[in-house]
Amino acid sequence: MTLQPIVFVVDDDVRVRDSLRWLLESVSLPVETFGSAADFLHACDPHCHGCLILDIRMPDISGLQLQDILAERGFRLPIIMLSGHGDVRTAVRVVQKGAVDFIEKPYNGQELLDRIHSVLAADAHRHREEVGEHGDTKAH
Repeated sequence: MTLQPIVFVVDDDVRVRDSLRWLLESVSLPVETFGSAADFLHACDPHCHGCLILDIRMPDISGLQLQDILAERGFRLPIIMLSGHGDVRTAVRVVQKGAVDFIEKPYNGQELLDRIHSVLAADAHRHREEVGEHGDTKAH
C-alpha cells in the first residue's frame, strides 16, 4: 500500500498558507500547512512523501535551518523554497543544500503548480524504485 503524496507548506504568513492551500486544493492535491518549522517537525516523520514548500525567512527556525535539520534526520522530502527576498546567492545556496527549486514571491500560481506536479512525479518514481529495490511494501 502506498500513501497518497502530500504537499506540505511551511510559512509563518497565514495569508500565504491560506493562498497555497486554496491553490493546491483547487487541483485536488492533498495539502497540510504549518505556521512554523517546529510545528512541521513535530507532525511529520522521515517516511512521509510528497513535497515541501518552505518559506526561507521565518522566526525561530528559518527555512535554511529547517532544510539542514531535515537532512540530518534523514528526510528525503523534496523541497521547493519560497522567498520574498530572493537573490542569486541564496538560490544557489538552497539548491546546493538539496532543494529542488527556489521560487520568488509573489509566485505565478500555474508555474508553481506545474513545478509541484513535476516534483511529486519524481518523488513517486523514487519511492517506487526504493520499494522495488528493497521489496518493501510498507507505506511511506
